[in-house]
Amino acid sequence: MLVIIQARSGSKRFKNKVLYPIYNIPLISHVFHKINKTKKKIKIIVSTSNSKSDNKLVNYLKINNINYFRGSLKNVALRLYKTAKKHRFNYFARISGDSPLFDFRILEKALSIKKKFKKIDLITNVYPRTFPKGQSIEIIKTSIIHDNLSKFNSYEKEHVTTYFYKNSKNFKIKNFTSTYKFNSLKLSIDTIEDLDRIKKKINKKKFINFKLK
Repeated sequence: MLVIIQARSGSKRFKNKVLYPIYNIPLISHVFHKINKTKKKIKIIVSTSNSKSDNKLVNYLKINNINYFRGSLKNVALRLYKTAKKHRFNYFARISGDSPLFDFRILEKALSIKKKFKKIDLITNVYPRTFPKGQSIEIIKTSIIHDNLSKFNSYEKEHVTTYFYKNSKNFKIKNFTSTYKFNSLKLSIDTIEDLDRIKKKINKKKFINFKLK
């Protein structure tokens, strides 16, 4: 399975957050290593933009031998489609680059569902959401983006799966829910305040080895 980490540096609320050091490790590296803990056969690609603002991110990925793809800054749907198409994958898992506490077992759960449902368009844990933010995953059939992209408005091009959820009757969507008690703690990093709040509750050892209980 292709796992695409969707990442960019131009966040207005937290500029260059993907390279911000958390316990001396860049945020994007935390995401990569959390995903890479799985024993499942996967290929990880960081899909970022071709904007100059992402040059530093790409240089970091090169130095650390992390695969990457560069595409449209605003048309994220097209960028992800081209990422998957280049590597010849019919499906790909999408995980946000602002999720340094992602629990790899959620990826494994999604992959096990994919094995059971051969003819499926979208596997998700956010429709409806029962996992904390920062634990989101979607496995998307590559061709449904190609076949529907011309119908996307500008918002849907940036927020890739919105169109499919809005038109869910036209697609085969499988949602899975949390087996844990819902944790209202926000685990994604949108602002420096998010990070400061999390670090007050989760020390270095727990951060690096984080798992949902």
